[in-house]
Amino acid sequence: MSPIDHIAAWKDAFAAIRRDLHAHPELGFEEERTARIVRETLAALGIEHYSGIGRTGIVGIVRGQRDSRGASVGLRADMDALPMQEENDFEHRSRYDGRMHGCGHDGHTTMLLAAARYLAETRRFDGTVYLIFQPGEEGFAGARAMIEDGLFERFPAEQVFALHNWPALPPGKIGLTRGAAMAAADRVEITIDGQGGHGAHPHRTVDPVVVAGHMITAVQSIVSRNVSPIDTAVVSLCSMQAGHPGAMSVVPQHAKLVGTVRTFKPTVQDTIERRLGELVGSIAAAFGARATLHYERIYPATVNHDAPAAFALEVADELVGPANVVRNLDPSMGSEDFSFMLQVRPGAFARLGQGGADRGAFLHNARYDFNDAVIPVGAGFLARLAERAMPLA
Repeated sequence: MSPIDHIAAWKDAFAAIRRDLHAHPELGFEEERTARIVRETLAALGIEHYSGIGRTGIVGIVRGQRDSRGASVGLRADMDALPMQEENDFEHRSRYDGRMHGCGHDGHTTMLLAAARYLAETRRFDGTVYLIFQPGEEGFAGARAMIEDGLFERFPAEQVFALHNWPALPPGKIGLTRGAAMAAADRVEITIDGQGGHGAHPHRTVDPVVVAGHMITAVQSIVSRNVSPIDTAVVSLCSMQAGHPGAMSVVPQHAKLVGTVRTFKPTVQDTIERRLGELVGSIAAAFGARATLHYERIYPATVNHDAPAAFALEVADELVGPANVVRNLDPSMGSEDFSFMLQVRPGAFARLGQGGADRGAFLHNARYDFNDAVIPVGAGFLARLAERAMPLA
């Protein structure tokens, strides 16, 4: 029996877990209730597990029928939610204002729990599976926190795999990108210091709003005129703060721009950081203002390793059929802190189709919801990766 068919027999029970997690979202490193649900589920399955790795992270251990070679595989799921307001009206919508599982980590956690049950019941593999329940993916670098807390020293997985739901793919399809799959994510903060004054006497001011406007326009030339057309990069300034809406005639003293840079290559990343610094300083000086750039590299690019990626595609072909496997799926300019794990262990990051993008419910959308129908597919894929990587025969 396929692991998908095996797990499908429990789909209602795991859908209930997923909806409970959705209704009680927790932000990065605050996943206390979520971690408790994970621990209780693993304990009920008789799975050995350890808590507090990277603050709120958990690792479960399932041993196969044999361990003749000392082989091991890590399967990772993220647990945290987003600081956003949910606009759904179904029964399992978020119980908390300003918190929502808008990226499907509730589904990822549930799929790994379902895979854990299957692996614990069948144990049709020769080696050890490490179930990595990771906190703080949404901007908190929880993967790095777990690694720094000794993740791979205590639980020495030889290779690691992760699966993210993807609303742009039809339900049940599995996609994988060879090489760079997700972009590096950098945070940009530009602070502009001018000279405030009366809006009716602008000649007596150094207007930081005008300076900010020129910067917003100028930085768009960085990608178009400094990055090779065959490379890919995004510079987006997404927030501007200056003055007070109730003070129509007050030129403010300061302005702040906040945004993000997304790249795949470190050389492109270096170029954009350098050019941003040059433009910010020179534009401010041209208007008699001062400006500082704070450029923070949050997540590196998520780069799949060749052999594990090819292996994951083979497993997907076997499990769902080649017609349901999207090979060389387009890279995403989104980012993933699974990238930190791939920097220290070989592995691959795949995407699981769940549909919904055609209805406007893509990731990080206020009306997003994970599709429970794909839980057996995702869980079966994770479990089969372990079985195929460590076969009994």
